[in-house]
Amino acid sequence: MLAGEASGDILGAGLIAALQQRFDRIEVVGIAGPRMQALGAQSLFAMERLSVMGLVEPLRRLPELLKIRRSLRQYFIENPPDVFVGIDSPDFNLGLEEALRGAGIPTVHYVSPSVWAWRRGRIKKIARAVDHMLTLLPFEADFYREHDVPVTFVGHPLADDIPLEVDTDSARREIGLDTNDRVIALLPGSRGGEVRLLGPLFIRAAMWCHQRDSSIKFVLPAANAERKAQIEAQLQEISGVQQLPLTVLDGQSQTALAAADAVLIASGTATLETMLMNKPMVVAYKMASLSYAIFSRMLHTPWVSLPNLLAQRELVPEILQDDATPEALGAALLNYFEDPLAQDQLQREFRELHQVLRRDASERAAEAVCRLIGAAPA
Repeated sequence: MLAGEASGDILGAGLIAALQQRFDRIEVVGIAGPRMQALGAQSLFAMERLSVMGLVEPLRRLPELLKIRRSLRQYFIENPPDVFVGIDSPDFNLGLEEALRGAGIPTVHYVSPSVWAWRRGRIKKIARAVDHMLTLLPFEADFYREHDVPVTFVGHPLADDIPLEVDTDSARREIGLDTNDRVIALLPGSRGGEVRLLGPLFIRAAMWCHQRDSSIKFVLPAANAERKAQIEAQLQEISGVQQLPLTVLDGQSQTALAAADAVLIASGTATLETMLMNKPMVVAYKMASLSYAIFSRMLHTPWVSLPNLLAQRELVPEILQDDATPEALGAALLNYFEDPLAQDQLQREFRELHQVLRRDASERAAEAVCRLIGAAPA
């Protein structure tokens, strides 16, 4: 089992736990984050070595990534598992899956690549590499059926874990805010590259909002100690930030989301979590100019955020690349406070999408894995 970043670690841990309920003993080996390791998974390499972003940036790390993949291929061919599960990280996992499947090892890919949105030619490689695809979103499964790739829509574990009603007051008390405060959460991403590009932008957007409404408080959950140090260094470099009522948290992203009235967030998996927490959001993203130029020309969908992709229309604003200025982000955030009826409608639609994704995902994923390898629980 191989997870390349924090979101994959969450999915992997849920799948391991569901498999452990079915069998007296399972052994999980590959690349695992802290949640998977806590359930007994053995990690042959640090998961962080695979956490790279963009299209151009991974080229700098390509020799190391190829070396890791060769080592894993050799290890699994010499020690063949009952099944290999690649979790997300398609550029790394699909090549490994293709080699292992060619060696007779059953392969599962958990989390569809965005093949329906860009680089659609990858479907041919996926068909060669994957015995079974597990998708988190319903429209993804339809795409694979159209291309005769065995698939199961499992839903999303976050939809199972997050309650339909969130206790905002308790979350605010937990992080030292008053229950009557108006709160905006800032989530500039979990990777160093994301925080480098988005951290100062999000902080300046918060300052823009504060200048227009000094009653609003801000919370920024740092994904880990490295990101917290990075954010604190950025705060030191921004003039006038000392007047901003901003609390930087150690982790606690779900608490920050639960406490918020609105969220400014980097495009990615966290937008789904924010939707499931039923919080209005503004989605932003920046990447290296060359990466964005390539990516934008290959995109086959008008949206990048998961709430909009699920709804197949714009539910939340997406403000990307050069359009992502403090003024544009701040104005979109304040609009939620100025138009409560629109906010109520958005939250009703978020609840409906939550129900669509609430499918006991880890259990369904475990069932699909067991069916593939013909394994009967002990």
